[in-house]
Amino acid sequence: MKAVTIKRLILWTPTFLTAAWEYARHTFLLPYVSMDTGNIISPILVFLVTVTLLSKLFRMHDNVQEELRREQAVKASIQERDQLARELHDGISQSLFLLSVKLDRLDRAQSSEEIRETTEQIRGTVRHVYEDVRESIANLRSAPEVSDLPWLQSLSGAAAELQDSGIEMGIDWKLPDVLLTSREKVELLAIIREALMNVRKHAAASFVEVTCRQEGTDGFRCSVTDDGVGAAAGAELAKGRYGVRMMNDRARGAGWDFAFRSPSDGQKQGTTVEIVRHSSQVGRATQR
Repeated sequence: MKAVTIKRLILWTPTFLTAAWEYARHTFLLPYVSMDTGNIISPILVFLVTVTLLSKLFRMHDNVQEELRREQAVKASIQERDQLARELHDGISQSLFLLSVKLDRLDRAQSSEEIRETTEQIRGTVRHVYEDVRESIANLRSAPEVSDLPWLQSLSGAAAELQDSGIEMGIDWKLPDVLLTSREKVELLAIIREALMNVRKHAAASFVEVTCRQEGTDGFRCSVTDDGVGAAAGAELAKGRYGVRMMNDRARGAGWDFAFRSPSDGQKQGTTVEIVRHSSQVGRATQR
């Protein structure tokens, strides 16, 4: 029985029951049931019928609430898994990739000075992995608080990592800090670092440029552009390619537009990752 049917029964059944009882006792039962007894039986009948119907309605309500709680628990679990996947991919996975590159360089090293320099870089990467693990655990336990994100310092660190692999990096950063919230700064920097990591892994580029500037009153446009070989059509959606999807998810979650452009005609080169927030999107991002 549906809930709406039970509600209608609760509304109409007592009325019809009372009318039927009064008609029956005045027509057939008056010689057997006194007026006082009839007046006592009437509310008892209404009470029993109402309680029966309400009990069924309450059970249905409890079942619905329990189902909603289960769905919320599943959703929370999925969100935690997604957050963990992002933390692992953005920090630990990237650092381990850099570590493998430096180990390959160590194998090719010939002079003692080159071996010593590469060994120091490996030690630094291991320390960075350790810090990433600690930060990931802390972020999973509580929401990170970031007040003043050192943009240029973070990007300079990324530029140094790219130079280790022979890729030059240019930075054209004209985005005021006050334009973004602390969480938006974290999301934007994570997208840019992932785009730079993809350049190092897949682009075979010699130069990459990061450009970010304000547009309008509250909007901005950031892009990461390289001069590499580009990607085949649909490569960013291929199985095992999580970087572009995570960048897109982060941008969409913040209410920004995201674009991944890579010519695949064999003539043009280069890939561009672009994040745009229009002034009209500020209100929508705040609501989220």
